[in-house]
Formats: sequence, C-alpha cells, structure tokens
Amino acid sequence: METKKSPGLMAKVRRKRWTKDDTELTLLSLPTLLWYLIFSYLPMFGVVIAFKEYKLAPGGHAFLYNLFASDWAGFKNFKYFFTSNSFFMLLRNTILYNIAFIIISATVAVGGALMLSNMRNKRGSKVYQTMMFLPYFMSWVVVSYFVYALLTPEKGYLNGIITALGGNPVMWYQEKKYWPFILVILNTWKGMGYGMVMYLASITGIDPSLYEAAVMDGATKKQQMRHITLPGIKPVFIMMLILDCGKIFNSDFGLFYQVTGGIPQSLYTTVSTFDTYVYNAIQSTAPIGQTAAASFFQAICSCGMILLANWVVSKLDNENRII
Repeated sequence: METKKSPGLMAKVRRKRWTKDDTELTLLSLPTLLWYLIFSYLPMFGVVIAFKEYKLAPGGHAFLYNLFASDWAGFKNFKYFFTSNSFFMLLRNTILYNIAFIIISATVAVGGALMLSNMRNKRGSKVYQTMMFLPYFMSWVVVSYFVYALLTPEKGYLNGIITALGGNPVMWYQEKKYWPFILVILNTWKGMGYGMVMYLASITGIDPSLYEAAVMDGATKKQQMRHITLPGIKPVFIMMLILDCGKIFNSDFGLFYQVTGGIPQSLYTTVSTFDTYVYNAIQSTAPIGQTAAASFFQAICSCGMILLANWVVSKLDNENRII
C-alpha cells in the first residue's frame, strides 16, 4: 500500500540545497559576470545622454558632473535625427544591405556545408574548409588594401584587364552603381567560412543511423539531404536567422567605411549606414546628444527585431524559438 507524502515533505524534497558544485560553478562564471557588468550593463547608463543637451560646464569638471548639470532635452535629439535629410536614406541602406547579407550569406553557408559534408575525400574537405574560414580572421583594414589594389583607377588589376581587352578604365570609387554588388560579394566571401563551420557542426551531430536506414530503404543523396540533413540543421538555421534579425539595424563599420576608403562624397548616398553616420557625427561638431539618440534608436530597434523574429518563429515552430 502506497503512502502519500505530505505537501510540506514534497516541497522539502524538491528544494535543492546549495552544494559544492554550485560554489565551483559560481566561481567559474564570476569573471564572465563581471565582464558583462562592467562592459555591457554599466555603459548603459550613457543612454541618458540621448535625452540631454550635453554641455561642458566651466571649471573643468568630470563627465558625470557635466552630464547631471546639462539641461534635459526630452525627445528633441530624436526629433532632430528623425527629421534630418539623411534619416530615410540611412534607414533604407542599413535595412536593405542587411536583408541581402542575411539571405545570400545563409544560402551560401548552407549550400557550402552540404557540399563539404558530402565530399568523399575528408582530407580535401578539411583543406577547403580551412581555406574558406581564413578570410573570417582578416581585418577589414587588410581587406580594404586588397580591394584598393583591385579597383584603384590608375594601376588596379581590374582596370588593367579591362584596358587589355580594349575597354575603358572604370573609376570605381566614383561610380556608386557598382558598390552594392561589391559590398555584398565581400561580406559573403568574408563570412561564409564561419557560417559553414556552424552548419557543418550541426550536420556532424546528426545520428548516422538515420543515413544508414535511409540507404537501406533506397533513398538517394538528394532525398537524404531533403528529409534528414535539412531538418537536422533547421534549429541552428532558425537560431542564426533570429540573431541576424537582431543586427538588421546595425552594419559592419569596417566593411562600409574602410573598404570604400572613408566613404567619399560620390558614394555617400549608396554606402552610408547608421554606424557610419554616428562615426562621422562624432568626428564633426554635432552635439553629442544627437549622436547618442541615433545609437539608442539602433539599440531599441535591434532589441525589437529579435523579439519580433522570435515571436514569428514561436507561431510557426514553437520548439525552435530561443526566448
């Protein structure tokens, strides 16, 4: 005959005691916690600048004194940013470039991972994987020199090929129609190795017995890929997609500023984004409150996009949401 435990006793059983393992894990996580507190949460106090008319008080006081002594501006800095002539151009460029980056990079990364995973020569697969991953470690400053060597009007390699074939040299840094394609190609080239490694790791984690059973049932490589591999990497794909949606209002500063040579005036309307706008505003005499308002707008939109993307995923496939 079973004896029923009292609710109080069951609560005591469920209650977990602090153990030695908990202490060790807490100490191990302490450096990471401190890092996030100092470099991620403490700087968030600076968002106050976006609502202030920040001015230096006479007397050589410190930053905090000047911040508290400055007058409140309310949403004046945001209004100036939203009504500026550049806002819609920056919004268009930032969003459209990121949408192109997400679609093309994800397609190339998944396709490359599928091809490498199906290679019979595993040593060759490792070599190709390493070669494709190397550009990810290169700085955009280094990449910009390679791009300049290719596109410089006087002695660039591309213009040398064009003139050798009887064509006229192209002034690449003055022709804005080419740069959307150049930036998309460079972003895909530099990031595809990292994406492929992520998806290859996911493919490696798929149970090999599923492929063995599929072969016994007479499934072709295409059918195995469709019914086993793609569903197996689906959780990673959705997670990467949600995280990429969180960066849709941000841009890679090195790609847009360094590669274009500091964004010349001839390319301004084509390659300018929110990040380059903030950088140029800091370098100019613009009030720091307006610059902070632009950065705060990016942060709020990025957070909102992650929540929105996660909500959409929860409605379509609740098991793969991340929040």
